[in-house]
Amino acid sequence: MGRYRPPQKRGSPYITAEGHTRLKDELKALWKKRAKVTQILSEAAAEGDRSENAEYIYRKKQLREMDRRIRYLQKRLDELIIVNSKPGDTNRIFFGAWVELEDENGNALKYRIVGADEFDIKEGLISMDSPMGQALMKKAIDDEVTVTLPAGNKTYIITDVCYPDDI
Repeated sequence: MGRYRPPQKRGSPYITAEGHTRLKDELKALWKKRAKVTQILSEAAAEGDRSENAEYIYRKKQLREMDRRIRYLQKRLDELIIVNSKPGDTNRIFFGAWVELEDENGNALKYRIVGADEFDIKEGLISMDSPMGQALMKKAIDDEVTVTLPAGNKTYIITDVCYPDDI
């Protein structure tokens, strides 16, 4: 008997213009790659016995994964709301803001608040739905923020808030 996992809560429908472009580019690239995989799959199928054909089995799995991602992107791109304007109060943290923080040890961090579909911690992009993103929302410079992390609570001080010019 398998484990039941309830469906995950949908992320916020907001996205930056750059994030939307990235998702559209990913979808186009997947369609191109899918055509190549389909060609390789048909060649593997022509070789005969499919039950012991590793190439055929691998390509079928790869095709299923690509189709799943394509379906997701097609649905999600229709639902997304592109945010391309600054908020009225640019001294507070809202969607699209770059935020500089300082932790208790004096270490500086810089994050941008983005949508759930475009977060990338390596580039400093955090989701507005994450614990850090939720804690930062509507805060201003010199505010103290306590974030509940898996390792415990961590406190930060907001040192700067800015918005890109192209938002």
